[in-house]
Amino acid sequence: MPDERLWLTASELSRHYANGALSPVEIVSATLEKAEKLQPHLNAFVLIDREGALAAARAAETRWRKGEPLSPLDGVPTSIKDTTTVKGWPTRLGSHATDETPAAEDAPVVGRFRAAGIAILGKTTTPEFGWKALTDSPLHGTTRNPWNLKHTPGGSSGGASAMTAAGVAPFNHGNDGGGSIRIPAAHTGTVGLKPSYGRIAQYPADSPFADVVSQGVLARSVLDTALVLNATAGPDPRDWRSLPEEARDHTIGLDEGVRGWKIGLSLDFGHVKADPDVRALVEKAAKLFEALGAHVEDVGSLIEPLHNAFEPLWLGGFATRFRQIPTQLHGKLDPGFRAGAEKGLSLTLADYAKSYEAKSKLARDMALWHAKYDLLLSPVTPTAAPPVETLYNTEAFPRWTKGAPYTLPFNLTGAPAASMPAGLTAAGLPVGLQIVGPARADHLVLRAMRAYESAAGFTWPQAKVVETLSKL
Repeated sequence: MPDERLWLTASELSRHYANGALSPVEIVSATLEKAEKLQPHLNAFVLIDREGALAAARAAETRWRKGEPLSPLDGVPTSIKDTTTVKGWPTRLGSHATDETPAAEDAPVVGRFRAAGIAILGKTTTPEFGWKALTDSPLHGTTRNPWNLKHTPGGSSGGASAMTAAGVAPFNHGNDGGGSIRIPAAHTGTVGLKPSYGRIAQYPADSPFADVVSQGVLARSVLDTALVLNATAGPDPRDWRSLPEEARDHTIGLDEGVRGWKIGLSLDFGHVKADPDVRALVEKAAKLFEALGAHVEDVGSLIEPLHNAFEPLWLGGFATRFRQIPTQLHGKLDPGFRAGAEKGLSLTLADYAKSYEAKSKLARDMALWHAKYDLLLSPVTPTAAPPVETLYNTEAFPRWTKGAPYTLPFNLTGAPAASMPAGLTAAGLPVGLQIVGPARADHLVLRAMRAYESAAGFTWPQAKVVETLSKL
């Protein structure tokens, strides 16, 4: 039987910590044991800091006993994706082109976690440089999906999604520059919000993709997602792009529903070919919004194909990274990343400038669209989780038509967007419903997520995951 304590949400743990029914040391210890047991099978961690996590748990336990927790999340365990700096730990990004040099300071999101008393278990896997929507890397190997070990948990926050779906911590940190929270959330049946761009400060922010990446978490509940946003949102002087402080408790108003809202549904954006299972499940999920009192309208063609307009941003970013890597290490790179990076070397400044013009136009077009519609619904991905041996951005699995055609537009616009579980395919794999809001309207997306969650009845632990894990 699964350890029921480890399937509790963070908000439930908080209540148990407050009344003394559970302790942070008890939960963090059990979570570490489960993480270590699953590691040989799921390969989701690149580093586990047992001593540090337990020290944080002991400090949190003392505070709860005194009735002085730092936050509702004090003593709740989590992990950090290995694209993000944690003081004293290396940031390897899944690549032999990095080294063991420890980071000199915490990223802002890590600092906010510490300030909230959250116990950091370690760092989770990512594809090399976070370049794709699958999680395997030359340095750390292949991460597997707890629903079915033959399939990927998605990417690039694949270690985080695998751990969240497996019951290792109520939420785990991820970030999203093209779908890297939403896609793994869809592939693992978890909740994944990409907040508005700049809502959670980031640093270092010198990546070529820094102007499309948002920080966040993968969770098993919307309330937990809101609690984490409360703890992490806000500016940081190291990130000039971060949004100003907003005096908002994201848990207030969560249950006010969507009655009277006007919602657009697009199953294909006019050009994306989703699997029949995916289309059917997303259509069914959209009907729940009608049952909740919203008006849902099929808006058909909405966004033009992304390939021609935006490939220079993607490949140009890869080429920038590639130029920084010593030639003798090129042979150790992920072949798919290297192929894209080498193609990007021939791009011109004019190519890049045209992509930025297209980015501005897309943001403007969506802002005008949202003047008429409160939300947009769509699939998160055209397929359920592909097999782990899938070669990304090849003829069999192109990025622009199968990888991230539904998610990338909202990194380009900076709008808040989320993945919610829409159900399971005939093969027993999860599918995600994407919920997109207007620019900087994170509270509206969270409210819609909560309304849908209440109506959908998708609860944890999921029987299929428990069955898979019981055989390990």
